[in-house]
Amino acid sequence: MNDRVVVRVRIEGRVQGVWYRGWTVEEAARLGLDGWVRNRADGSVEAVFAGPREAVDAMVAACHRGPPSAWVERVEIAAVPDTPPQGFVQRPTG
Repeated sequence: MNDRVVVRVRIEGRVQGVWYRGWTVEEAARLGLDGWVRNRADGSVEAVFAGPREAVDAMVAACHRGPPSAWVERVEIAAVPDTPPQGFVQRPTG
């Protein structure tokens, strides 16, 4: 049984200029996830997490808190069919 999942997460609040992307890269790597994170032009942060369900769930839960300087208002989660390349990277604003 394959418990690998892929989700796209959009985080709103005070999440840009507070090291949210760098924190996400560190946390995702610690959990062994594949994917990416980027700022969005609308002020939110978007990420794709791929890996074992338990690790992805832990990362999504962590996104509700974020790094110490962040203030998270809302987290939207959606399953996505595509699988990102191996590793976790920070992408340019999209």
